Amino acid sequence: MSPATDEPVRVICVTYNPGPELDDLARSLRTATTRPVHLVLVDNGSAGDRPEQVAAAHGGTVLRAGENLGYGRAANLGAADGDEPWLVVVNPDIVWEPSSLDLLIDAADRHPGAGALGPALLNPDGTVYPSARELPSLTQGLGHALFVRLWPGNPWTAAYQRRQESAQAGERTAGWLSGACLLVRREAFAAVGGFDPGYFMFFEDVDLGERLGRAGWHNVYVPSAHVTHVGGTSWRERPARMISAHHASARRYLHRRYHRWYHAPLRLAITVGMAVRERVELRATRRTPRA
Repeated sequence: MSPATDEPVRVICVTYNPGPELDDLARSLRTATTRPVHLVLVDNGSAGDRPEQVAAAHGGTVLRAGENLGYGRAANLGAADGDEPWLVVVNPDIVWEPSSLDLLIDAADRHPGAGALGPALLNPDGTVYPSARELPSLTQGLGHALFVRLWPGNPWTAAYQRRQESAQAGERTAGWLSGACLLVRREAFAAVGGFDPGYFMFFEDVDLGERLGRAGWHNVYVPSAHVTHVGGTSWRERPARMISAHHASARRYLHRRYHRWYHAPLRLAITVGMAVRERVELRATRRTPRA
């Protein structure tokens, strides 16, 4: 039986004071798939009406959360009232290449055990961002956290990121896939309860990938599908909040992974180490003038 080409897709985009990049996302989505698309913009408290403007111009629905729910909780809200078999969670600063979403769904038909699938995530200069990674072990996680800024090519970071050398590499499974652009089978998403709302921002995709794996689903990287990620548009004016949110989510993830009673000294060490690292990064941000 040939794959269905008329199954609808729900594309969920969480917004927070978006700029013109949201128009670029919606415009590129038109050629990303031939399937019916329901674009849902979940707004986390934007001051303006750009989400409504984009929805009116390109077709879509705006859900106003009324407050900043965080990324995962808002994405869950966007998925809640539909019945489309395919969910796409995407950042507002993603640009789809033609047919890229169809390529992801076609790959899902080839991999019926895939709960989540991710495309090759390209930087604006065309290089490939390492968006399909292994779940971090304790040594890899600590080595990556401590040395990535001073020694980007360190072996712990290389092992953790499992760098893709080319967007033309073959399809493969991964521990988790970047939530910047993620196709999720609704059945799998519902089976694990969606994103953990306890993560405000960052690590919700790592946690989702791990829980999908534990539930028997695969995370599949599909490098034939290309999207470009501009990166960080909603946080450029708020670097301190981004740093604090990242460290809070990292602590939550590691504490939940090492939750047994005999891990208590390790959790304490993680808490202290993360606090020191956060303070150093915040201090460096205050010293660095913004362009």
